[in-house]
Amino acid sequence: MKRLIWATVFAGLMIIPAQAQAPDLQSLIPEGAASTSGRIVQLVALMTVLSVAPGLLIMATCFTRFIIALSFLRVGLGLQTTPANLVLVSLALFLTFYVMAPTFDEAWREGVKPLVEEQINEQEAYSRITAPFKRFMRAHVREKDVRLFEDLAGITVTEESQDIELRVLVPAFMISELRRGFEIGFLIVLPFLVIDLIVATLTMSMGMMMLPPTAISLPFKVLFFVLFDGWNLLVGSLVRSFA
Repeated sequence: MKRLIWATVFAGLMIIPAQAQAPDLQSLIPEGAASTSGRIVQLVALMTVLSVAPGLLIMATCFTRFIIALSFLRVGLGLQTTPANLVLVSLALFLTFYVMAPTFDEAWREGVKPLVEEQINEQEAYSRITAPFKRFMRAHVREKDVRLFEDLAGITVTEESQDIELRVLVPAFMISELRRGFEIGFLIVLPFLVIDLIVATLTMSMGMMMLPPTAISLPFKVLFFVLFDGWNLLVGSLVRSFA
């Protein structure tokens, strides 16, 4: 088999005319080689961003606040698997896209699109893409959290300084969102806790020791949430909290 392959190769080489010359290597290089290398760098950067996209979505957007509030709602209702995790995550994800749409549009218009059209270089595109996210996080971060990470990083910032490094701004924004998410969760759970206390008091006074109070309070909590149009109130309040 190997002999047959080599015989075929040699036969192909022999049919080439003797006067044929090797092609010019310059002709093999496409025009705009510099732009080709730039495209490769852009593709590598794009693949890197896509690989860390879930982390970026959690760190630099309002997703954290939404998913924490929705998780507290499920705990307050006393439901273990309803709504399912997929439903809660999907709802939080689409609410995040709704709130972050102006930021995403500005990042695309000012940074990504000019970079793809080769109007700016990668360094300038990075600053343009991150600028809208910096403004969003700066508008919703607590100054106390910013000062904490500036002190930990050993950064001295004057009162006039508005530009904050991402290594300081991102973790400060995350713990600020965690705090606000737990504050909202407390307000969500509180009325359900009152219902649990009332039902537990009634069952104890009636001598029903063996009946779990949650078995009776669950339908009342669901009814209370539905009658007050809880989903509309909760989602509307969450979205307005970023206004």
